[in-house]
Amino acid sequence: MAITDQISQLVTPAVEAQGFFLEEVQLVSPGKHRIVTCIVDGESSLNMDQVTAVSRAISELLDEAPFMGETPFTLEVTSPGVDRPLTKPRHFAKNHDRLLKVVKLDGDVVTGRIAANSESEVTLTVTDKKDIKDVVVAFADIKRATVEIEFNRKDGDK
Repeated sequence: MAITDQISQLVTPAVEAQGFFLEEVQLVSPGKHRIVTCIVDGESSLNMDQVTAVSRAISELLDEAPFMGETPFTLEVTSPGVDRPLTKPRHFAKNHDRLLKVVKLDGDVVTGRIAANSESEVTLTVTDKKDIKDVVVAFADIKRATVEIEFNRKDGDK
């Protein structure tokens, strides 16, 4: 079993016990040192106190893990960036009302605001030349979905 899988199995219960999700574990080994990056997400954005608490819990587990061996490591705990693709229903729910760009498997691109989602699809409110319509996209049809960054959106703008 790969070391990233071992780390995931070890730390996932501790992360979930604090109410968060372990999205991914990344490991790089520059020279005689390892950098372990744990990407942690929640139902809402994590604040610094939450990241610190999760970091402590993960660090304690990794310090005692026999599979880590004697190689020194640096632990980085972070949350997913805004450019990270949405891949799970909870990602879409967390970003409700945000502008989303969806590239479908057939090459079509749909850009709209997340109006609703379920376990199998997302509904986007799409504005096209003063015509507003809801477009339902099945998760199975999505190649890539990313949040579009909006710099000038005012509260209440749709």
